[in-house]
Amino acid sequence: MTIHKAIIQNLRQDYRAATLSEEDVAKNPISQFSTWFSDAMSSEIHEPNIMTLATATADGIPSARIMLLKGFDDKGFVFYTNYLSRKGQEITKNSKAALVFFWQDLERQVRIEGTLEKLDEKESETYFHSRPKASQIGALASPQSREIDNKQFLLNNIQLLEEKYKDIAEIPKPPHWGGYIVKPSLIEFWQGGHGRLHDRIVYKLAGNQNWKITRLAP
Repeated sequence: MTIHKAIIQNLRQDYRAATLSEEDVAKNPISQFSTWFSDAMSSEIHEPNIMTLATATADGIPSARIMLLKGFDDKGFVFYTNYLSRKGQEITKNSKAALVFFWQDLERQVRIEGTLEKLDEKESETYFHSRPKASQIGALASPQSREIDNKQFLLNNIQLLEEKYKDIAEIPKPPHWGGYIVKPSLIEFWQGGHGRLHDRIVYKLAGNQNWKITRLAP
């Protein structure tokens, strides 16, 4: 089915939920993110930790995918994945990355740019063993991002691993699986506005780990 271009062009939403000013925001972007993230959780948004992660090859070819935020603090934003996946291979060659959160019900968006680093092995181990057993087995069973002949290949792997670890309480974390932290250098908070006059407040990391706050035109 072809959707006529005019139908798509006429899809629009006027945003009126709130406004955002330089005087309203916290002086530290992590504190501001924490406030907005708490708002998203309180609003009972489905999976408020959903985010888009964008990475790029060494020569700048981008790719993006939906991920789940698994923690944040003053150091940055954490997620976990297979280091041998496409994203993992890109990160090895190009540590620059971007994150985007979009909380539609609140008419809010957060854009983050920064540099990726691996978490230490102990932290990755701790998180891996906190996951449901099925998720741990899935991480072992799937050669993420590689071509496979069919889904049965994965199901066979899972069946073999379930049998292997049925009486073992702690499944060993595979060495190619673990966490990354995005250390931000720029964080933008976007609040939808009436007539497309959106509020955009951006924090840029300056010297001595200080953040400069400015407003961007929508």
